[in-house]
Parts: sequence; C-alpha cells; structure tokens
Amino acid sequence: MKRITLLNRRPLRRALLCLSCAAGTLAASLFSGPARAAQELDGRIRVQLTPYQQTTLSSEIAANISKLPLREGDAFKQGQILVEFDCALLNAQEHKAEAAAEAARAAFKVSTRLAELNSISKLEVEQARAKAKESEAELAAMKVTVGKCVLPAPFPGRVGKLQAEAFQYVTPGKPLMDILDTSRLEVRMIVPSRWLPYLKVGSRFTVHIEELGRAFPARVVRLGARIDPLSQSIPVVGEMIGGHEELLPGMSGWASIAKGRK
Repeated sequence: MKRITLLNRRPLRRALLCLSCAAGTLAASLFSGPARAAQELDGRIRVQLTPYQQTTLSSEIAANISKLPLREGDAFKQGQILVEFDCALLNAQEHKAEAAAEAARAAFKVSTRLAELNSISKLEVEQARAKAKESEAELAAMKVTVGKCVLPAPFPGRVGKLQAEAFQYVTPGKPLMDILDTSRLEVRMIVPSRWLPYLKVGSRFTVHIEELGRAFPARVVRLGARIDPLSQSIPVVGEMIGGHEELLPGMSGWASIAKGRK
C-alpha cells in the first residue's frame, strides 16, 4: 500500500514542479515588463501625441449659461468668448455699487470743504474718507465678479468635450468644457537610458503616425529628470516640426531615432 501511495504522488510532484517553474517565469516577466516596454522594436520606440496645453474651463459664478457658441471639435482663437452667462442681476448690483461709490466720493468732497471752514471735526472727515474707500473697494469687487460673466479662451485650440449646455444653470466650480491647444503637439515616449548619449535637446527624429500612415519630422525638447531604476528607461518629450493640421492629440505611432544624429 505504501508503494502505491508513493507512485501516485509522482504526478503530483511533477505538477508542483511545473507550477513552480511557471511562477518563476511569471515573476521574471513582471519584473522585466517595464524594461521590455521601454526597449526598441527594430530600432523604433512607441510614441503618443499630446497637446502642449489642455484645461477644463469651470464656472466661477452661479448663473444661467446664455451663450455656448461652440460645439465639440470646433476651433477657436485666443481671447475668443467660449461661454457667456446671464448676468442681469450682477450688472444691476454693479450699477448700485457705482452709485454708492459716487455718493461716497461726493460726501468726502463736501466734508473736506466743511473741514476747511472749521464746520466739522477731523474725525468726521476721516470717516467720510474711509466710507469713500470702502465704496470704491466694493465697486472694484463687483467689476471683478461681472468680469466672470464671460469666459475667453486662454489659448488657441479646439473644444475637446462639452460638459454643460446652453441655458443650463451652473454653480461655481461646475466644469463646462475641456479645451486643447492643438497648434503645438508634443511627442511623448519612454526610451532606454543607454540612448542618452545620442539624445540631446534639439536632436531630430522621425515619427510615423499609424492613423495617417505617414512620417513627420520632430525634435527633442525635454529629457526626463531621472532614470527609472527598474526599467532603466527615461521619459523624453519632443515636438512636431512645422504645422500639420491633420495631426490630432491621441494619435500614436513609432519614433525612429538615428544614433549619433542631431
């Protein structure tokens, strides 16, 4: 009976041995995964195009959206109005602040004249002066608030995604739209650290975009600040040379970098 039990355990030992080998292979692949991801394939490195600038515009006031002229994908210029709010109430409050400031300035002017005639005390003059300054500050604050009734484009680009609709009531902090600067695209890639002798700021390379099936010239603009100790790789950022309206953020492809070439 003991001999039969030992014989039956042999397949189990083989299975355990195979399982141990498989676990070792898996662990090795996990540790070497980042390194392999950074390695070149036939002298090429995987890249992706990203916008030079991108942001999400949010509301700074509580109001209804009166105008939302652009749709997703539309282009705009720097300074162009992207969102406009219904600010009738804020405009009325600004006019009220202007009237109060004007009245305070007039009161201070009269107090100054009366003080010259010794008709009022210096304390009353100082109170009138403080009231005028307070009114001016309130007016300035209202002008800043009214200035938030429109959202101009901080840079030229295109609308990536709308997160609000015209005539919708929004509160402060509500995201309205994502915008991208498509006038200048960056090329992001992770290269082996052993390439550093051949990569300098200004080094030129070629990017083959898969979506278009075409190659475009590019140059290195930034190198990463440190090398990843596990993968022995470093991030590199380049930019496309020349204007190419057909290129869009999110496109991907392969970068070919000639060693020793700048």
